[in-house]
Amino acid sequence: MDYVHLLNRYRQVWNNRQLPGINEEETLREAIRRDLTDENSHPRVRRPLHEKYFMATRRIAESSLTDEDKVKLIQLHASLCTEMQ
Repeated sequence: MDYVHLLNRYRQVWNNRQLPGINEEETLREAIRRDLTDENSHPRVRRPLHEKYFMATRRIAESSLTDEDKVKLIQLHASLCTEMQ
């Protein structure tokens, strides 16, 4: 998988979110993990994992990315979601 490319596509979907890191694969995985665990939200308003997964996949599906990029990002989200359960 081309993690540099996917990280750039992820930034497109999530409004050019700044994601510092040296290793693109780890940076992308950590960003997705943080999104799925809702770490950027206050603890009282955090949503369950399955709800965050649904919201993320919907956002990706509705984006202007190519179908191939959409599938790869959704697969990565699904993989991380499974690991986190």
